[in-house]
Amino acid sequence: MIGTFQSIFKIEELRRRIFYTFALLVVYRIGGHIPTPGIDATVLESFFAGSAGTLMGMFDMFAGGAFQKATIFAMGIMPYISASIIMQLLGAVVPYIQKLQKEGEEGRRKITQYTRYGTVVIAALQAYGTAVYLRSIVGPTGQPAVTMSGLTFIPLTILTFTCGTIFIMWLGEQITERGIGNGISLIIFIGIIARFPEAVLEEAQMVFAGTRSIFVELLMIIMMIAVIAAVVLVTRAQRRVPVQYPKKVVGRRVYGGQTTHLPLSVNSAGIIPIIFAQSIIMAPATVAQLFPNVEWVNNIITYWFTPGTWIYNVLYGVIIIFFAYFYTALVFNPLDLADNMRKNGGFIPGIRPGKRTAEYIEKILTRITLPGAVFFAVIAILPWVLMSQFRVQYFFGGTGLLIVVGVALDTLQQIESHLLMRHYDGFMKKGRIRGRSY
Repeated sequence: MIGTFQSIFKIEELRRRIFYTFALLVVYRIGGHIPTPGIDATVLESFFAGSAGTLMGMFDMFAGGAFQKATIFAMGIMPYISASIIMQLLGAVVPYIQKLQKEGEEGRRKITQYTRYGTVVIAALQAYGTAVYLRSIVGPTGQPAVTMSGLTFIPLTILTFTCGTIFIMWLGEQITERGIGNGISLIIFIGIIARFPEAVLEEAQMVFAGTRSIFVELLMIIMMIAVIAAVVLVTRAQRRVPVQYPKKVVGRRVYGGQTTHLPLSVNSAGIIPIIFAQSIIMAPATVAQLFPNVEWVNNIITYWFTPGTWIYNVLYGVIIIFFAYFYTALVFNPLDLADNMRKNGGFIPGIRPGKRTAEYIEKILTRITLPGAVFFAVIAILPWVLMSQFRVQYFFGGTGLLIVVGVALDTLQQIESHLLMRHYDGFMKKGRIRGRSY
């Protein structure tokens, strides 16, 4: 393993990509500490002190702690993710978007451009709602969190937050193109793990203060390790469908005649359903910020979208399962796969080529996606149970853990592909880290 890490820095291109990625992530973390003008940070900190287990705490996790501090990156990358969701949903129902998806690189550029426009609109709306919400915050002593007048503060905050989101979007795109890839996922990843030292320190203080027994703490550590192992196992799990290619005689040479397999992942959608579900579940609360004085809107948010309630847990789990199937259908087309197999003479033993093969693959994919989706839904809901029973930090489970493990595996796969391409050993001596489609 040590030799593998040494090999990473022997490859000039890979070394340059890693340093470039690291530099942009440092810029992102620095921006997360630049305050927005007109906000009293002391009042804001006291107001958000107990929001670790609320929807605001969840939103702050995706923003890397910038939301509770109301910094220039308070909106985080979630508006871009929301815009991406909308574009992918439109791609399933709008013929023009479907046409762009099939036009290759040119179509992808057009879709990216529309996604950017959508990001600006969504970020501006969320920034307005957040600005109105910040003006309503009052500290324990009655001191308001906003020190400016509304006519000045709201336009300035909309401009600041929107520009912050656009800059984060640009950072993610640069990491994807010039870094080690998965730029948006890495930005969310670094925002989550940035809170790890603070969470560990709070856990240690609770043990030393006697508010939590060492036995419970050890039990939580064992549980966390077990959950991580289970997430890695399910993430890499595959159903291998045997595929056979007949022999072909070309001149004096014989080609084919081999038996291989088609790897169908239990989690073909990766962490995308988790991120999509977070955007959907947080959208009503964002809309409610636009109407702070409307009682029935706040009642709906309190009843349906308060983390920890059974209604919220069930709704969140259902959304995760839905997006797991939805995104798998987007990235994996059994008809195209069956057609490519037929053109190359491949077939699944006992299954007729063409439509029957596509139906067979789709049937298997539908069955293996369900346990994977249910597993990740349970893991995503787990932190609310842990917080209510053991007062464990939100970092130690659920959505944050799934994203951290998933992005870590994908990043390792990206680095390993560079190593193997240049004839270096990868991280795994037996087997390989398998990436996922995004």
